[in-house]
Amino acid sequence: MNKYIKKISANVLLLGVVSFLNDLSSEMIMPILPMFITALGGSAIIVGLIGGLRDSISSILKVFSGYWSDRIGKRKVFVSCGYLLSGVFKLFLAFSKIWQHILISASLERIGKGLRTAPRDAIIADSMPEERGKGFGIHRALDTSGAILGSIIAFLLFWLFGFCFNTIIFSAATLVFLSLIPLYFVKEKKRKPQDINFKIGLKNLPYHLKLFILISSLFALANFSYMFFILRAQEVFTDKLSMPILLYVLFNIFYALFAIPFGKLSDKIGRKKVIGFGYLLFSLTSLGFAFFNSLMAFIILFALYGIVYAIVDGNQRAYVSDLSPERLRATALGTFHTVIGLASLPSSLIAGFLWQINPSATFIYGAAISIFSAISIIFLKK
Repeated sequence: MNKYIKKISANVLLLGVVSFLNDLSSEMIMPILPMFITALGGSAIIVGLIGGLRDSISSILKVFSGYWSDRIGKRKVFVSCGYLLSGVFKLFLAFSKIWQHILISASLERIGKGLRTAPRDAIIADSMPEERGKGFGIHRALDTSGAILGSIIAFLLFWLFGFCFNTIIFSAATLVFLSLIPLYFVKEKKRKPQDINFKIGLKNLPYHLKLFILISSLFALANFSYMFFILRAQEVFTDKLSMPILLYVLFNIFYALFAIPFGKLSDKIGRKKVIGFGYLLFSLTSLGFAFFNSLMAFIILFALYGIVYAIVDGNQRAYVSDLSPERLRATALGTFHTVIGLASLPSSLIAGFLWQINPSATFIYGAAISIFSAISIIFLKK
């Protein structure tokens, strides 16, 4: 690990610790959320609706927060407010009594993510301009390490101590506010306010960046909510409710382990090749979820699912940063997050609808669309 932490910006490490603590909180909630929804009477379509809304609401705000961050020349204030709001709405989520309460609180909690993501990613991109793949890989690895610990804690609280869903979520919500401490020490680069308006800012984004955003949004249509992977495991292991949580832990372990290596690989051989491979691997993984149901198969498939996220998540952000002009970087990142987030709602709703017909159909759909994404990125010229 020492070879990976040489010449790393302090901002990247601090923001990684912030994300570690926030994801420690979030991932105590994530593996139990689909089970919480169904326990309160929600159907597969409701799971898809909540999963899609969570991604879409946060993503709609990302382009605006990115634009305002570029316009006023400040990043950190958006990041701080974002984490604070997430903590508040997680507290509300803990008191849910019906699935409609989850719908409201879980969706509004993502307002915080919408505010913070693009400005935070812009800080990371500016902090390691020569090795952005490595920078985003480090951030993703620390973020996902918190996710591993959070999902392990959720498993222990649920299986060993017998805590109810509401108590686990309340415990998780109280941890969010710790993430604000390291954020205080992040040093924001002084920037001049940019005399841009929203329409012109979007119009001036480079042509190839717009093409890549279009391709990544196509992949987002395939990449439906993680909650369907949890439900698939719950469907197979009906007598072992703790098994989906353990498999989710495995997913996060592989995500954390491979985020930095694939980030560094994209610095060396190019983002396009690495991202295209990630899209293809997601297609194969989805097919595996459609046709296999043994324990060993699910162990392999959840591991592959984690590797897909390690390949795609940070490298897509790094590629957007590469293709965007410095003065519009937060706007570009916000646009990217917003477009793929808007695709997440129909993606998860389609997945929920297909699930009601046959769960395997959900994963076949994801596999088919992601293959088109892989083919499309091959033809994206440098």
